[in-house]
Amino acid sequence: MRTARLRTVHPVLWAGWAALAAGAVLCVLGWYGISGERFAERQLPYLASCTVPGAALIIAGAVLLTHGRNALAAARVEDLYGLLVAADPADADESGQAAAAPVAVSGDLLMVPGGTLWHRADCPLVSGKAEALPVDSRVLAGGELAPCPICEPTAADTAPDARSPGADG
Repeated sequence: MRTARLRTVHPVLWAGWAALAAGAVLCVLGWYGISGERFAERQLPYLASCTVPGAALIIAGAVLLTHGRNALAAARVEDLYGLLVAADPADADESGQAAAAPVAVSGDLLMVPGGTLWHRADCPLVSGKAEALPVDSRVLAGGELAPCPICEPTAADTAPDARSPGADG
């Protein structure tokens, strides 16, 4: 995905390369002119007309390239930020806010041995974990485990097969 900002950076990079090339050509011409003259007073015109402007163009080209690359990097970071944060959700309502979808809706409750929370079976914290076990209603009644703050299960969600053996449902 290319933005207008990315397209405006390329001319700066091209101008930087052009300035570097022109500066190098002027420096070479100045050196060639100076090398053919024996006396210093005849070398000064080449120095003033070619070598000094060539060096200035090389410095200007380096500055333009640095600025262009920094602007290119900033534009890419801005595009990534836009992809990560500013994406418009598909299920936004008229007020512009996205509808809050539940994280997990399963009625089966699970726990991880040694853990401190109980979860819905489709909670992202326990889904796919082989060591997750069904929650016993005695554990829930004893208060040994707290409900998961992500999937927010309730004791009413307990499936009949996860209840204690003597409970009728």
